[in-house]
Amino acid sequence: MIEVKELKKRYGRQTALDNVSFSVRKGDILGFLGPNGAGKSTTMNIITGCLSSDSGEVLINGKSILDDPAEAKKSIGYLPEIPPLYNDMTVKGYLEFIFNLKRVRLPMKEHLEQICKTTGIDDVTHRIIKHLSKGYRQRVGLAQALIGDPPVLILDEPSVGLDPAQIIEMRNLIRRLGETHTVILSSHVLTEIQAVCDRIIIINNGKIAASGTVDELTGTGRGTKALRIIAEGREQSIYSVLKSVDGVTEVYKKGETEKGCYEFLTESKRDVRRAVSRALAKADCSIMLMQPAGHSLEELFLEIISEGNTVKED
Repeated sequence: MIEVKELKKRYGRQTALDNVSFSVRKGDILGFLGPNGAGKSTTMNIITGCLSSDSGEVLINGKSILDDPAEAKKSIGYLPEIPPLYNDMTVKGYLEFIFNLKRVRLPMKEHLEQICKTTGIDDVTHRIIKHLSKGYRQRVGLAQALIGDPPVLILDEPSVGLDPAQIIEMRNLIRRLGETHTVILSSHVLTEIQAVCDRIIIINNGKIAASGTVDELTGTGRGTKALRIIAEGREQSIYSVLKSVDGVTEVYKKGETEKGCYEFLTESKRDVRRAVSRALAKADCSIMLMQPAGHSLEELFLEIISEGNTVKED
């Protein structure tokens, strides 16, 4: 559906994008993360044809955004960080204007009514846009992106400036749209990305630093499953039991958490929770806690942007 190949972009002496490549499959919701100035908005502006790259290629549904921009843009609905609204127009008048601007051939009345219902603005269509709340203005911006029923949605910071309740509403709306659209979502709200997206790309210093599902990115390594275990008993006995469990490849001592209870981190190539439970019970060691271990998305994000890590995983 979307193919980004070796994008490069410089602003004077500053490199904004350095050989950025990725693809988004039909029906996926891709989360695009990165600190300010990392290259997120530049990438999204190039994908939508609002900005040209110095080199590289973007294909939307097989159409080049550079060589065949008119056809490629027909497949894209774009919500920039600041929605392109005309504040003195009514919601209805504005959406009709965008409908005509895009030269959409669908029945206008039915099409716009459906979009207003989908985005939850059908009760404010006769109001002046500047009198709407921030949340409603964001929804109007999203509605204009949906005009023409494009299969691809590019959403740049759709929750910026919204209160917690409005963020949840926007998150639920994006999740519903993801059932019928391919979506690229840029956001600083990590919980939003984690809750909504099928796959995540983290960009830093103009390069892709990490790519994968949330589970892949927050695990301890490629194909590795990690468990955090706190058990009651003698530390060395617990350690020996864990080392003996079939499938466990590594065991790390983490120290005493309370009197007589010790924490361990195990690594394995498969799910060993049942085997660990049986082995510790047989050794008369009580399990106080056992849970998957690994980085949180926030920890991973902070680690990447602080260390300038540019290791790509997929």
